[in-house]
Formats: sequence, C-alpha cells, structure tokens
Amino acid sequence: MSTPSSSVSGGRGARSFNKLVSNPVLEDYSLRYAPSSFRKWSEFAVASTALGGIAYLADQAIGGSLAIQFGFTNALWGILAAALIIFLTGIPIAYYSAKYNVDVDLLTRGAGFGYLGSTITSIIYASFTFIFFALEGSIMAQAFNIYFHIPLPWGYALASLIIIPLVVFGMTLLSKLQVWTQPIWLTLLFAPLIAVLIGDHQALSDWTSFKGHATSSGFNPLLFGGAAGIALSLIAQIGEQADYLRFMPTKTKSNGFKWWLAVMLAGPGWVILGASKQLMGSLFASVAASNGTPLDQANEPIQMYIHGFNYIFPGAFAALTIATFFVILSQIKINVTNAYSGSLSWSNFFSRTLHTHPGRVVWIFFNVGISLTLMEANMFSVLGHILGFYSNVAVAWIGAVVADLVINKPLLKLSPSYLEFKRAHLYNFNPVGFGAMVIASIISILAFFNFFGAYAQAFSTFIALGVAFVLSPIIALVTKGKYYIARDPHYHAGTHHDLLNCTACGFEYEKEDMACCPHHDGPICSLCCSLESACHDMCKTETSINGVKVVTAPERCG
Repeated sequence: MSTPSSSVSGGRGARSFNKLVSNPVLEDYSLRYAPSSFRKWSEFAVASTALGGIAYLADQAIGGSLAIQFGFTNALWGILAAALIIFLTGIPIAYYSAKYNVDVDLLTRGAGFGYLGSTITSIIYASFTFIFFALEGSIMAQAFNIYFHIPLPWGYALASLIIIPLVVFGMTLLSKLQVWTQPIWLTLLFAPLIAVLIGDHQALSDWTSFKGHATSSGFNPLLFGGAAGIALSLIAQIGEQADYLRFMPTKTKSNGFKWWLAVMLAGPGWVILGASKQLMGSLFASVAASNGTPLDQANEPIQMYIHGFNYIFPGAFAALTIATFFVILSQIKINVTNAYSGSLSWSNFFSRTLHTHPGRVVWIFFNVGISLTLMEANMFSVLGHILGFYSNVAVAWIGAVVADLVINKPLLKLSPSYLEFKRAHLYNFNPVGFGAMVIASIISILAFFNFFGAYAQAFSTFIALGVAFVLSPIIALVTKGKYYIARDPHYHAGTHHDLLNCTACGFEYEKEDMACCPHHDGPICSLCCSLESACHDMCKTETSINGVKVVTAPERCG
C-alpha cells in the first residue's frame, strides 16, 4: 500500500486521513484486510507473537477462584470441559482468519451477521478486552502493592499507563516484545511448579482434596456447570489470536505444513496452555492456603508465586522479588494485546456507527480508560460473577459464527464459500448469525438469572452454545441464505493481489480490500466505503436516486 504522509484526494468527495490513520506502523490495517505487502513475518514469528499474548495470569486467578469457589474436582472438570469447547470452536475461526487475513470482526460480518449486525459483536469483543485488561491490571497492581507498597488505586493507574506507549506501534513492536521475552517468561512460569512438585510431596494430595468454600471436594453437577461457565468466558480469546493470525503469510504448497502448524498452535492451541495455567492456579491456590494465606487472597497470582518461588529461593525477599518481576512481565505481555485488540474493536464499531475514523491509536486511550474505571471499582472482588454473566453472550456469538463456518458454508452451501466483509456487498443485518446470537443470548441470560431452575442456571453457557449453533443453520435454511450478499462482488476475496487506487482517498490497496463504487465512479477501499455517509448504499439497489439510475459496475472499476 502506498501511504503518503500528506492528505491526498481523488475521485468524487475527496477524503483525507490524519497521520495516525495513514501510517501503517501505527494503524496496522485496523479496519481492513491485511495486505500481502504488510505480511512479512514468518509463520513462526506470527505464532510466537500470538502465543506470547496469552502470557496473562488471569488463567491462574480464574483457576484459583474456581478451586476456592467450587472445590478441586468441579474446578478440574469444568476447566477441561471448557477447554475442549474452546479448542474445537477455535479451529474454524483461526483457519478463516489466517486464510483471508481478517480480524474476528471482519470475519463475523461475513459469517452470518451482516455489516451492522457485527457492530454488536464488536462491543462484545471490546468488553472482553477491557474486562480482562482490568483483571490483568488488578493483578499487576497487587504486585506493586506488596513489593513497592504502592496503594492499589495508584497501582491501577500505573498498571494502565505503562501499557500505552508499548501498544501504540502495533504489531511491529508487539512481535519483538513477545519473542524477546518468551524464554524468560516460560522459565519463570514452570520453575516454581516443578519446585513445588519436587519439594512438597504433600502438595498433590492437598490439592486433590482441596474443597475451598465448597461443602466437599467431590463432584457436583451444579458446581461443575458453574465452574465450566466461568472458564468459558475465555472463549472470546480466539478474537485476540485472530488479530495476530490475520498477518499469516499466504498458504502455499511449500509452506503448507508450517502454515497449518502455526495456525493450530496460535489459534485453538492457546487453550492447551491456558487450561494448564488454570490448573496450575488451582494448585497454587491450594499451596498458598496451606501456607497460611487466607482463602479470599489465595487466588491472587502474586500470593501464588511468592509461595511457589519460596521453594526455589531460601530468602523471602528473593522469592518476593522474582515473583513480582514475573507478575509484572506477564501482565505487560498480555495487556499490550488487550489494549491492541480493544483498539481494533472500538475502531470497527465507531467507524460504522459514526462514519468517522480518527485512528486506532485514539481508541487505545478509550479502552484503557474503561479498564481503569473497572479496576478502581475493585472488579477483582466480583470476578466470578462478571465472567459468569459475560460468558453467556460471548459463547452465543462464537457458537453462531462457528455454525456458519462449519455448517452453512461447506455443508448447506447457503453461506458464500469465501469471507465477504465489505459494506458494499453486505446487507446491514443478516438474521442467520445475528438472530441466532440474540435469541441464544436472551435464553441463556434468563437461565443464568435462574428463570428456568438450578440446572439451567448452572449450565446457561452450554445452553447459549447449543441454541446458537442449532439456530444458525435453521435460520439459514428458512431464509435460503438470501441475506448474505447484497450485490455480486466485483473484486472477489482471496483471488487477487493487484493494486488499485481508491477513488475516494487516493491510496493504493490490494483488490481484496476494494469494492466497485457507483457513487465515487470507480474502485473504493473498504475503509472509505465504511466511512461514506452520502452514498445511501446506492450500490445495492437498482432503483433511481434523484432521477439517476444506479450503475453497479462503473467502467473505471476495470
């Protein structure tokens, strides 16, 4: 893509972008298809960056909270059940994101939600990023408080502000940060676990008999359902993985094996490490509790790792120092991802609703600001309630998307075989995915608030997944797939890498990112198309506007 530093104009209704938008290093193609000219990273570099983004300690905090709230057995099976669902649903999303080089928002548009229908999922995804940014920031602030004696409110602010300069430069800096810090992080992650297992022969038996606040450590289906529901709140993590996977190089015969390996590891494979960390968190919560930490604090990662590193370092100060360093490093690695992905999601939402795009960087501050507000409100203390409610909507969204990708496209062939994300080619709302998600969310939320009894309440997230997954193909059959494509695309996704000049802004983009625009009388890039408010979607109708018949394929489109 050609990106002059000054404003350029071209075509009808010339548009200019500020320097935040026209700088690809800062902007990272936040609302666009990621072009081949920008995807210069190897399969390993993309996968390593994506996996580096899951260095968070929220897994440990969630695992510890589940063990304390539901007991070891229910936490164990809840974590494993959620991991299996997350892995299976992550496969098609990772594949389509990597193949068509789009983030999860653009993918959702073309997977049964429509152009404006996916604005709702942008908010769902943005909520995931700021909820987990707040959770991770709270964990970092706890470390600041214990080691530096910084009051928690100030620690929350510090944990937020240090992330912003790191994430401004997007994938260019994040890829370096994650790769360079990964060996250190992996060493510090597993060293205390090994030390505990070697140095405390009672640790495993204490863990398997740990019941926390539950009446027993045995299996209880209601407690299992509650534990799995909270763990399933992490299902939206595939969206953050897709934000990296869209930069995968094009799959060819020569790189096919490496490409698939990288996609599987960086896509659904994240949950293997994630579930392991949750189990590790439940073990460390048991260790912390057995060493005198109150149960209400045993789910704090800083407490877990102080006790863990005590098995390696004889001095309490050394263990505290290493534990603090590890917590801060982990939280920086994940919160740059949360802030980055949140900025993408908010950019997508506001560009479609307000027809303006000041740049991805602006929304970093917005997303971090919401997260800081949650931290100051002490969301960590009500972690389980927040994640349990959120998971109902997130699971309904992912369930509807996956059903479209694995049933409606390849089996029913009612959804296009490719991913179409451009406004010019989509209906505003597609009842297939959007309707399935809304109905499933309503039913599961009612179940969550105990409208249908104790078992439905415990398994509300499973209800959300099942209803969304079944309704999507049913609605596709009823509507015969007529709401997927509003007009035949002039430039089809996945077939070209030629460059075209946008008649609205004058910049050069690959054909995958272009549409044929009668309003501008030529090719238009997907971002200018999103931001255009004067065209009244004239490209999607054969009627006359102001007495002029719409021309759907101007000669200038080629």
